[in-house]
Amino acid sequence: MVKRKIIKIDESLCDGCALCIPSCPEGALQIIDGKAKLVKESFCDGLGACLGDCPQGALTIVEAETDQYDEHGVIEHIKTNTPEKLHTHIEHMNQHKNEMNRHSQQLHFGGCPSSRVMQFEEPSNTEPSARTSSQLRQWPIQLHLVPPTAPYFQNANIFLVADCVPFAYSNFHSDILAGNAIAICCPKLDDVNEYVEKVAQIFRHSMPKSIKVAIMEVPCCSGLVQIAHQASIKAGLNIPIEVVVIGIRGNLIGKKTIQPLMKSVHNESSRC
Repeated sequence: MVKRKIIKIDESLCDGCALCIPSCPEGALQIIDGKAKLVKESFCDGLGACLGDCPQGALTIVEAETDQYDEHGVIEHIKTNTPEKLHTHIEHMNQHKNEMNRHSQQLHFGGCPSSRVMQFEEPSNTEPSARTSSQLRQWPIQLHLVPPTAPYFQNANIFLVADCVPFAYSNFHSDILAGNAIAICCPKLDDVNEYVEKVAQIFRHSMPKSIKVAIMEVPCCSGLVQIAHQASIKAGLNIPIEVVVIGIRGNLIGKKTIQPLMKSVHNESSRC
């Protein structure tokens, strides 16, 4: 047994929709008796690739005493059950091979992509061709500080933003901030349960025109999607939640839309 990160499934929230199953590169999840369950704890790498695809927010990453991640066992499991996913799994492991959990034994790929140290080359043109005006029209912006009854949220287009997004995405002001009321937070380091209730209060008081979420591509960032989704359900809203995903190199990866009460998810590639 080792202490490491692993998926936890809240069966009281899971409705057996199976949307998480294709997102797990290890094939570690199955629907059993109408609920998502881990086939074996040693098959879960703890990176959380499945988190953002659960419309009920039933999946979370926890740190617990559990079996060590078993890469060899995962390979044999995939070869036997879903051989067509082997290439996907290998690509997934190669992508995260430098993100191993330093407190686990060898072969445990349990590190978090959000904390991987990287340095990028400077862009060829570092001087902007023209100065642009800030699109910020409110204060405060931190989710912990904004009052739920703030006037700028009333009947607004509300955009919940992971706090790394404005630094990574160069078009943040024009594509995300302009025309929207925002609240920023870190779904990895902040209190998720507190934020679910806070965002639900904002939604109840404001009756927003639209709800959007901007996150980074790292798995832990998808916790903000869960916050928005659970808060929407608590507030009794049936507004589609548009999720914008930004790459760590600042590129727009794409979008997906979540229907909170209809429990359906579809993906699309488009600009924000």
